[in-house]
Amino acid sequence: MFFFILLCTVQFEKVIGQKEIKEQLIQMVQHNRLSHALLFLGKEGSGAMSLALAFSQYIVCENVNGTIKNTPAASLFGEPLPDILQPPFAVDSCGICTACIKASQLIHPDIHFSYPVIPRKPNDEPVSTDYITKWREFVLTQPYGNVYDWLQFIGAENKQGNITAEECNDINRKLSLKSFESEYKILIIWMPEYLTKNGNKLLKLIEEPPPNTLFLLVAENEDLILPTILSRTQLVKIPMLTNLDVESALALKPDVPVEKARQIASLSEGNYREALQLLQQVEDDWQAILRDWLNLISKKNLAGQVKWIEEMSKQGRERQKQLLKYFTHLLEQAIRISVVNGNATDAFSIAANEKDFAQRLNKLCNIHQQEAIVHELDKASYYIERNANGKMLFHALSIKLYHIITNNSLILMN
Repeated sequence: MFFFILLCTVQFEKVIGQKEIKEQLIQMVQHNRLSHALLFLGKEGSGAMSLALAFSQYIVCENVNGTIKNTPAASLFGEPLPDILQPPFAVDSCGICTACIKASQLIHPDIHFSYPVIPRKPNDEPVSTDYITKWREFVLTQPYGNVYDWLQFIGAENKQGNITAEECNDINRKLSLKSFESEYKILIIWMPEYLTKNGNKLLKLIEEPPPNTLFLLVAENEDLILPTILSRTQLVKIPMLTNLDVESALALKPDVPVEKARQIASLSEGNYREALQLLQQVEDDWQAILRDWLNLISKKNLAGQVKWIEEMSKQGRERQKQLLKYFTHLLEQAIRISVVNGNATDAFSIAANEKDFAQRLNKLCNIHQQEAIVHELDKASYYIERNANGKMLFHALSIKLYHIITNNSLILMN
């Protein structure tokens, strides 16, 4: 049982990286500078949701909470205490008290969740609690998942997720009640971008909340949040993870060699969700696929290209994007090698097989050609995300790469 608790505990120490943000959040509590509404703003894969969960567990932790209650200012939202009165706060939740165990399993009665959901039947006004069992399973198994992952998890298919007006009414009702066990009530709103105009029902509650009520909004795109909601929150900006953070987290997984962890970390660009996606596709030999494609293009083997494109078009969008992303990664390595003229290539981390491939790319085309190819790969990825036809896209891309490699014509156009 104890082993299970350790696995489920949502503590700051279990959240990947983000050392400065963790310290910032703890200091907000230590110095009584906590706003009633915080906006955790971080791009996909940065760990914003994991930080919000760890922070909410820290707030309700019986040991941390007991320390707060024994100070002269028994409130998270008061004036800062004089240094002489500062209590010896813990730097993390204990992870073993009753409140921590419940919080880690997402069943604490004073930590509420709101998130995009879909109607279960026509004219249905769903609320988040309709999907609470699925939500717990999703968050505990995919804490770095995005809204697309969540909607697919609940079988949304092509349906649009939404935080409904009925959900806003339910939030107002729940937070008007007294807390059950903790001194504090917490509402975590995941993806407030999906509130739309319904969010106006929460304005008064956020501006004048009941005592000891905390709102944690976890968002990816600031521009899509209602300005009236945005203006009532205190921003906590979550940066992308470093490559070293991602590499270290992947290397802790069984059967993931350090070299593979380093390669995936470099490709994921600080997005841990992306890193996990790449790890699932670790069996794919992207270099061999790219080598075949480039050979077919440079030799103008049209029949071979048609066959290659046919196979690639059968792959899902995620795999198509990963191939283009890996190609871009190799081109970036090739450019870096060119810049240092082949010298001091050990000054940056690059796998031996990637270095060999990058050097071959340098023989195939120069830096300007490589930059033009990267531009075309970025555009192709953009169109893949918007459901472009795979065959048409890779046919067009193959033609463009041929002209870039053979006569630079597309470089002049760009």
